[in-house]
Amino acid sequence: MNIHEYQAKEVLAKFGAAVPRGFAAMTADEAVKAAEQLPGPLYVVKAQIHAGGRGKGRFKELGADAKGGVRLSKTIDEVRQNAGEMLGNTLVTIQTGDAGKQVNRLYVTDGADIAREYYLSMLVDRATGRIAMVVSTEGGMDIEEVAHSTPEKIRTITIDPAEGFQPHHGRAVAFALKLKGDLNKQAVKIAAQLYDAFIATDMSMLEVNPLVETTDGKLLVLDAKVSFDSNALYRHPDILALRDETEEDPAEVEASKYDLAYIKLDGNIGCMVNGAGLAMATMDIIKLNGAFPANFLDVGGGASKEKVTAAFKLILSDPAVEGILVNIFGGIMKCDIIAEGIVAAAKEVNLSVPLVVRLEGTNVQLGKDIMANSGLPIVAADDLGDAAKKIVAEVKKAA
Repeated sequence: MNIHEYQAKEVLAKFGAAVPRGFAAMTADEAVKAAEQLPGPLYVVKAQIHAGGRGKGRFKELGADAKGGVRLSKTIDEVRQNAGEMLGNTLVTIQTGDAGKQVNRLYVTDGADIAREYYLSMLVDRATGRIAMVVSTEGGMDIEEVAHSTPEKIRTITIDPAEGFQPHHGRAVAFALKLKGDLNKQAVKIAAQLYDAFIATDMSMLEVNPLVETTDGKLLVLDAKVSFDSNALYRHPDILALRDETEEDPAEVEASKYDLAYIKLDGNIGCMVNGAGLAMATMDIIKLNGAFPANFLDVGGGASKEKVTAAFKLILSDPAVEGILVNIFGGIMKCDIIAEGIVAAAKEVNLSVPLVVRLEGTNVQLGKDIMANSGLPIVAADDLGDAAKKIVAEVKKAA
């Protein structure tokens, strides 16, 4: 689960990290009120969307010459003007794709006199089972280019979670950032604070870009991007309350209500599978046969008839879907339950696209009988290879 920058800074501040003062705003009037509570004379108005690259982004509705999603304002009137131009418009960045994201909220913060910009992030390194703390002296909007052109300027420090953050980790961060004296001590401290926040809240990714050195010798978290492990959210109701469903795909929001693992893709063949590995194999074999999957959908190992019905309706809600492949290996999940869900959903939504079903495992014959006697044009498949060939052929035939 992702959260907005202002929410991320609020979380980090609870662990002692130094962040500039700021306030969220949903309207231009609220943005002005926020600025009036800051000392000035410089204010920063930042679009809040779940994507990076906002500073270099562009608003679809404002033309090619419009300023991006992070704007400096020298007066209260400029704050109002910038807020009015951003709210309700679509910000396109390198991470949003051409569709962009509508800006529904802003973050108005105090300006900072910046001497240097650094980069610091943390993520789970699944290859080593450790936390990777990635740092660079080249922070700012061009960090992607730094990673591409001069990777030697990026250092990775690994931390064993069983050992925890130690003083030598902090010193390694400060050394990598080439900081000395009091700044060195600040870097050690802020690295420890960020690590504590990462572990305590079950983050999967934390990116501070930039971490800035101000002209008066302070280190500040000027921007923050945070993702949490969705499987751990049950332990953090306060974090779950920060979820902004307007930033998520509506279909994925609907899927989460039924505990379905669903990700929309760009293809035309919908997939419903039980088990993540089998789902990946199903998508691969669809591509092997010359078509593209429209989604990843794992109904899990113990789905009910209602859950299967919801999954089927979810697939059909995508207008790009021209055919559906159901691939179920019944272990805990019984094939007759899957079959009942498929039939119920197909009748409820008036199925209008080809449907190929491959069932194997517990109660497989009973499941096949339910579908055969349903009166629906369901094409049965003997195995996964047969199923992929048949759905691709059925889609071509219907085109």
